[in-house]
Amino acid sequence: MTDHQPLREKPIPPDRYDEAYFLTACEGYEEFLQSEGEHLSRRLKQAFEFADVQPGMRVLDVGCGRGEIVRHVARLGAHSFGVDYAQAAVNLSRRIMEREQRAGVYGLAQSDAKHLPFCSNVFDRVLLFDVVEHLYPWELDACLQQVWRVLKPGGRLIVHTAPNRWYDLYAYPVVRQVRRLMGQGQHYPANPRALNVAVNTEVHVNEQDILRMRRTLKKNGFNQVKVWLDTPPQRRTEGALMSLLRHIAFNWIPFAWFFEREVFAIGAKPG
Repeated sequence: MTDHQPLREKPIPPDRYDEAYFLTACEGYEEFLQSEGEHLSRRLKQAFEFADVQPGMRVLDVGCGRGEIVRHVARLGAHSFGVDYAQAAVNLSRRIMEREQRAGVYGLAQSDAKHLPFCSNVFDRVLLFDVVEHLYPWELDACLQQVWRVLKPGGRLIVHTAPNRWYDLYAYPVVRQVRRLMGQGQHYPANPRALNVAVNTEVHVNEQDILRMRRTLKKNGFNQVKVWLDTPPQRRTEGALMSLLRHIAFNWIPFAWFFEREVFAIGAKPG
């Protein structure tokens, strides 16, 4: 390395993502185990709907995980392709697709997102669901450059990533303190990456916010960029005051920029 080259973090090893990870921690695993991928989790379903997949399209799922998105794409009559960094994910996806009787045209491969094994200008859609947060900034740039390359002019990238970086930095400390005062602190670890899924302390390395996500997409050549936030449904019943505070946090600007936890984005390759 020369003095002029920036220091690059070492990527997370692919074997860190074993079958247990995809079946016990990776987004949508509960729905997958209950239905063998027939039903998508709320956030995967929501992200997938934004792709607007049509019959005959060529669609690439980068970080295909267990393969349920590859299968749903194929069922819509599109040519469905999935790649994943982890061999365990490719194996899971292959098992799903081998049992699928309406698969149509599909393909699976183990591949680093920074080196996609496809020709340029071939895909109408590229899906990047719950992958961004696992890539260091230099890796994300390399991934997006590859996505831009394989998309057709006018093709679209659809992104889902979580959590919102601003939630972890600014909202979570407030939430944690309030919960501690309410006697619920044991459920709110000091490290927000450990909230709900402890393994995220090891594999989440690059959370996004609306400004960072927009800036990163534009820097890597995408236009018509749209970035927005959402959050899981809040079904708690904790009294009128907490309900009011929650409503304000998730619905009023600027509070929602910090309390909403999920980041969605769409970008297009110039036609």
